[in-house]
Amino acid sequence: MASCNSSSNKPVSLIFDTDLGPDYDDVGALTLLHALADKGEVRLLATVSCNKYEFSCPSIDVINTYYGRPSLPIGKPQQGVTQADGHNPSWAEALPAKFRHKLRKTSDAPDAVAVYRKILAAEPDNSVVIVTVGFFTNLAALLDSKPDEYSKLNGKQLISKKVKHLVSMAGGFPSGREYNVHCDTKSSQKVMTEWPSQIYLSGFEIGQKILTGKRLIESNISDTPAKEAFTICLKQDNPEGRCSWDQTAALVGVRGYANYFNTVRGKMTVADDGSNTWQDDLNGRHEYFTWKMPIPELTQLIEDLMMHVPSIPISK
Repeated sequence: MASCNSSSNKPVSLIFDTDLGPDYDDVGALTLLHALADKGEVRLLATVSCNKYEFSCPSIDVINTYYGRPSLPIGKPQQGVTQADGHNPSWAEALPAKFRHKLRKTSDAPDAVAVYRKILAAEPDNSVVIVTVGFFTNLAALLDSKPDEYSKLNGKQLISKKVKHLVSMAGGFPSGREYNVHCDTKSSQKVMTEWPSQIYLSGFEIGQKILTGKRLIESNISDTPAKEAFTICLKQDNPEGRCSWDQTAALVGVRGYANYFNTVRGKMTVADDGSNTWQDDLNGRHEYFTWKMPIPELTQLIEDLMMHVPSIPISK
């Protein structure tokens, strides 16, 4: 089975799938990915939304544009759930109002499955890492996709041929009922049952202990999309910081887990109520993270990347 760790100095080719909207750790995760892209560690192929919320894709577009990648493909789900930001004022509305972007609303974006298929078909075999930090809506639809203009392979065949592994912020371990899983339970069940590559899982209990954002908003760096979102939200949540669930998956997607976590191998099963259970299996295709790097060190590393400012920021 393919390892999540690589000794190659070649940038990781990565597709980021996010439910950006109901929470703002997604903003931290996408900022982290752009920081690592600027360091030459990752080649971002696409940033797709699994959330139908109309400010999701515009906010993704804001971050991509700010970091000098305005042409990075963005996709929307054809079906699934709409989960809106619960903060007042809404950070997901504030970002498009303040920063440059092109997409007016999520429904204007291309179909996420078409974006996946076009990009995967063009990439070398066994080369693409997918990081998902939201619902499994797009990935379930990709599994069900039919041959098209981009590939003669069906979805599962295309994934088997092109995807190296999947890294996901999902579940609670060894058991739990986590938001990303239960929001679209049927898609979660499908992916956990049918996905052909290795799946690495950063559970709720990991990101819950990594609080970031306080140092970001207290810094003297110029306004960034991440600083804007965290400034709006932390005062309403916890002034000491927000749980960094999504950032952990993004970090591992690029750098692998060996320096940060240990893993337990086995199988995650999703029940009809969206809860998950775990069965250890040395031959299993699923692995969940357990602690290795001290939490304060990992927290600082993640927030350092969230504080990244491009050499020529595009904000207006």
